[in-house]
Amino acid sequence: MDEPGTYYLDKAEPNKGCLLALRNIILNQDPNITETKKWGMPCFCYKKKMFCYLWTDKKTDKPYLLMVEGKYLDHPQLEEGDRTRMKIFRVNPNEDLPIEIIVSILQNALDLYRTGTIKIKA
Repeated sequence: MDEPGTYYLDKAEPNKGCLLALRNIILNQDPNITETKKWGMPCFCYKKKMFCYLWTDKKTDKPYLLMVEGKYLDHPQLEEGDRTRMKIFRVNPNEDLPIEIIVSILQNALDLYRTGTIKIKA
């Protein structure tokens, strides 16, 4: 597995399977999405612009999807917390993933980049 992918190998189940499934969902949303590693966590970029991250909550040890430009996204299951820019979507690794909700959030976020709301360097 490439270096960004090694992050998942250290995780115990059910988080490992959950994070790998989330990774697959993210990468399948658009051919312009690439994966890298920033700050020790998987980072997904759209045309080289940071788009979202996968991480696990330090207190609950449950995975979440962090949307970099979350302030532009309006979804009832996205949490802002004390962040001004980013929002997170928490996932229960012991339940089936809410794929339709995840895809909807990802596509809404991608539209911010596609429409120019979030500027991408040419």
